[in-house]
Amino acid sequence: MITTDILIIGAGPTGLFAVFEAGLLKMKCHIIDALPQPGGQLAELYPKKPIFDIPGYPSVNAGELIDNLMEQIKQFQPGFTLGETAVSYTKVDDEWFEVITNKGTVHRAKAIAIAGGLGTFEPRKPTIENITDYEEKGLEYFVKEPEHFRNKKVVIAGGGDSALDWSIFLSNVASEVTLIHRRNEFRGALDSVEKVQDLKNEGKIKLITPAEVTAIKGDGKVEAITVEVEGEEAYDLETDYFIPLFGLTPKLGEIGNWGLNIEKNAIVVNNALDYQTNIEGIYAIGDINTYPGKLKLILCGFHEATLMCQSVYNRLNPGKKFVLKYTTVSGVDGFDGSRKEAEKAVVKKID
Repeated sequence: MITTDILIIGAGPTGLFAVFEAGLLKMKCHIIDALPQPGGQLAELYPKKPIFDIPGYPSVNAGELIDNLMEQIKQFQPGFTLGETAVSYTKVDDEWFEVITNKGTVHRAKAIAIAGGLGTFEPRKPTIENITDYEEKGLEYFVKEPEHFRNKKVVIAGGGDSALDWSIFLSNVASEVTLIHRRNEFRGALDSVEKVQDLKNEGKIKLITPAEVTAIKGDGKVEAITVEVEGEEAYDLETDYFIPLFGLTPKLGEIGNWGLNIEKNAIVVNNALDYQTNIEGIYAIGDINTYPGKLKLILCGFHEATLMCQSVYNRLNPGKKFVLKYTTVSGVDGFDGSRKEAEKAVVKKID
């Protein structure tokens, strides 16, 4: 069983920043996320796309922002349960909540912060008969462990950043990488498109366009896929793995059955105070919540995470006065023993 002060559901930018704000208040955090890596949609959908409205950054790539947030919270040693979704919660007693994931992992926390962005991300699946028969049997919607594909034949389908980036990465891991897209044009970062072109020219990536995968074949596991090329007869292509990367569909998921007030697929919170839901001790921050005047911006999520942490501190420490100090004055003490602080002022006479 995993125990923590605040259990954060969602490892996007808002959830990650909440770890930092909680750490300043000496509260431990653990994060659950359905994706195999932290970052939410920023990491999964557009890691190389620039963001222009983060204070202090005229432009920052989404992936870089996540990397910076991970570096910022490292000193507070958060725990992660990745590749799992929060399914159910119960109130154990007056102090603890218990949350169980779809894989049976049990978490106990004194407060829950739902920071799930637009909800649980589910992969967009291609329309292929009996596709579910091959899931996790050579059909993968995420690349969780690249080494799993070492010296294997891999077919990737898609035309966005994820398809391009993983084709590039796996070209140095797999024995054979084939990228299939239904158009000749790719919608991704220019440097990724150019890199795929270079790898194609070098014979490290096979490119089939415009084409679609129309069937999966194999006895109990993926052994081949059927490729239908525009204007040509369909044919079978042997492969060990088929990875369709067509993006993700956001859904509120099982959290929608927790008894929370829901409005238009978003969780209603009290924005006049601390972004708490109708269930005491459960908060919702970031894009997943709604209230009058709500703006779905990362910087708004950062603000909500800060006030949420202050509220949790007061709930966990009734009657204990906390004096807010700027980090420029108080410094930052990490749980790992590290300390960051501004240089001390000196008193020296000037002749």
